[in-house]
Amino acid sequence: MKPLEDLLIIDLSQFLSAPSATLRLADLGARVIKVERPGTGDICRTLYVSNTIINHESSVFQAINRNKESFQADLKQPEDKEKVMKLIARADVLVHNFRPGVVDRLGFGYEAVRKVNPGIIYGEISGYGPEGPWAKKPGQDLLLQSLSGLTWLSGNAGKGPVPMGLAIVDILSGSHLAQGILAALVQRGKSGQGAKVSVSMLESALDFQFETITTYYHDGGAPTERTAFNNAHAYLGAPYGVYRTQDGFLALAMGAIPVLGNLLECPKLEKYTEVSDWYDKRDEIKKILAEHLRTSPTGKWLSVLEPADIWCAEVLSWDRLFEHEGFKVLDMIQRVTMGDGFVYETTRCPIRIDGELLTASAGSPALGEHTKAIINELIVN
Repeated sequence: MKPLEDLLIIDLSQFLSAPSATLRLADLGARVIKVERPGTGDICRTLYVSNTIINHESSVFQAINRNKESFQADLKQPEDKEKVMKLIARADVLVHNFRPGVVDRLGFGYEAVRKVNPGIIYGEISGYGPEGPWAKKPGQDLLLQSLSGLTWLSGNAGKGPVPMGLAIVDILSGSHLAQGILAALVQRGKSGQGAKVSVSMLESALDFQFETITTYYHDGGAPTERTAFNNAHAYLGAPYGVYRTQDGFLALAMGAIPVLGNLLECPKLEKYTEVSDWYDKRDEIKKILAEHLRTSPTGKWLSVLEPADIWCAEVLSWDRLFEHEGFKVLDMIQRVTMGDGFVYETTRCPIRIDGELLTASAGSPALGEHTKAIINELIVN
């Protein structure tokens, strides 16, 4: 039995942030009913990544909405609103990611919901919180990366801001919402009281940078300085970075520069004996290191560095990673089946409980696939 079995979650959200939270809760055993507008459903159904389509819809939607049920309802129509409110009355958790004010106009604000279900855990994600000059701006991942300072941590100095190639703020805020909901469920188990759990994407992006922001505040507010060469962390000294080799790339984490110089047979590095130089002179150190590592294949460097317990790794592409035993042993890919019998591969939940993998065989739902069954089970009866 999974930890959240017998819990019912009504999910009014779309796109990536809040749906990623309900995906994780579904992986943990909760029943998630996804409420979607008639005709179009979650906008994510047509949000394509490189035009990749799985069973006539977006791969993004199929990845983030597996193991859920779809209930079709127009939240602006009184009859449909009444049906959804009856579902909410029986639910343990409600989740949405409407912009501030919208959910209240629809009649599903916290106070309205709490009247029909005082013990409900009410979870919401916004872009920037309920107040302030940005409150009604669209909570889109790239915009949040850009406003939060995150894009100035990657890439080399002088090359401009660099966003991460993932919807990282969406996924982080979804993770934080799931954590808050789980905490509120524990509290309800003790007190019997419901709670409102609020997360903003901006606060999640700022929390993601806790170590660098803390450093900034205790460094006199000095501007973020990325290295000119092989930057991988704006606040760490050499050798931290990714380097080209003769046949690929090598990642180097923290390490003593003279020790590296000796192991790699690079005398130029052995003179940097002062630890402070590894940060203050990191550009010149990285330049020397980069030129030297290009002279031999990645395998040679790994054969020297790994036995010496130097933190390093080959930089793998997905095709090579997926063929490696280190990936295969994790059993990270699962096959899921949609209601029409279509089967596709996707990642599983990364959590193990008592050594057991948390897998689920259900794929994403077709729009409104479960509407009639849900009405008969939870609304009519």
